[in-house]
Amino acid sequence: MCLLLGLLYMTGSARAVEPYEIVANSGLNEKTLSKNALRAIFGMRLHTWPDGTPIHVFVLPDEAPLHIAFSKEKLNVFPYQLRAAWDRLVFSGTGQAPETVASPEEMLAKVGSTPGAIGYLTRSRMDSTVNVLQVK
Repeated sequence: MCLLLGLLYMTGSARAVEPYEIVANSGLNEKTLSKNALRAIFGMRLHTWPDGTPIHVFVLPDEAPLHIAFSKEKLNVFPYQLRAAWDRLVFSGTGQAPETVASPEEMLAKVGSTPGAIGYLTRSRMDSTVNVLQVK
């Protein structure tokens, strides 16, 4: 019984995150992204936007409920799988990991002030410094 309650609690915790969006710096011309492009960006395999602007990826810590929900729902991977892919890039010298920010406030500040930046935020944390990207 305890195991069942624990599983229900764990699966429910990722869903307890308030609605969130993929956000980009307001200076970016992109309005939509394919699911494959989103996965390539957060997998650190796509480095520039179509207009040539470098992509700067920001993420919350691996254990943050919003990061867990984003990883599972938008990228269809677990956070540990993302971390393993980023670690392989770093340790092999073939790439780098995204920049980890400590809080949604820092995510908003970094994405809002960095040209070409992308991240994710709950709707209540957004302002005019970021634009919502639709994933199709």
